Amino acid sequence: MTSLDTGGRINQKRRTYNTILQAAAELVRTGRTVTMPEVAKAAMVSEATAYRYFPDLATLLQKAMAEQENDPAEALADAGDSTDPVARVAAVTGYLMRHVARFQQPVRTTIAATITDPAGAVATRRGFRFELIDLALEPWAATLPGDHPRLAQLKRDLAITMGAEPLFCLTDQCGLAIEEAITSIVHTATTLTRAAMREIQD
Repeated sequence: MTSLDTGGRINQKRRTYNTILQAAAELVRTGRTVTMPEVAKAAMVSEATAYRYFPDLATLLQKAMAEQENDPAEALADAGDSTDPVARVAAVTGYLMRHVARFQQPVRTTIAATITDPAGAVATRRGFRFELIDLALEPWAATLPGDHPRLAQLKRDLAITMGAEPLFCLTDQCGLAIEEAITSIVHTATTLTRAAMREIQD
C-alpha cells in the first residue's frame, strides 16, 4: 500500500469520525433522548460503523456536548468586569446550570454511564465545571499566598454544587422548576464562596 493510499484512508476515517460527531451534535441540540441507531442514520453510516469510531453512546454524547460549549469566558458575561468572587461564581454557576438544563437528556445518559463505569468516566468525562470554577476564582486566587488550602477546599465544594446531579436532584426529587433549581444552586455556590472568603480574611 502506498503512502498516498494510507493518507487517503486516514482522511476518510477522519471524515467519517467528524460526520458521526456532527450528526450527534445536531441531535443533541434538540434536547431530547439520543440513541446510537438514530445517530448512525443521521450520519448515513451503519450502527456498527458508529460503534467502531465511538465505543459507546455516552462517549459519543460527551464529545457531542463539548461541541455545544462556548468559550468559558462567555460564562462571565453576567458578571461584567467584576473581580468579586461571589459575582463571578454566581455568573458561571447560572451559565453551567442552564447549559445542563438545555441538554439534560444527553447529560442524563452520560451520568448513567459514569455510574456503571466510574473508571471510564475519569478518563473521558470533560471537566468543564472545573474550568469555570478556576476562571471565576482566578482574580481572587491571585491575591492569595501560594495554594491556599481553604481555596482548594472551596473549589471542591463548588465542584459538587455546580453539577448536573444537584440540578436533577432538585427537579426530580424536590419537584422544583428548572429556574427555581438554578436559583437554589446559585444561592448555595455563592454562600460557600462568601464563607470561604470570610474564613480566609479572618
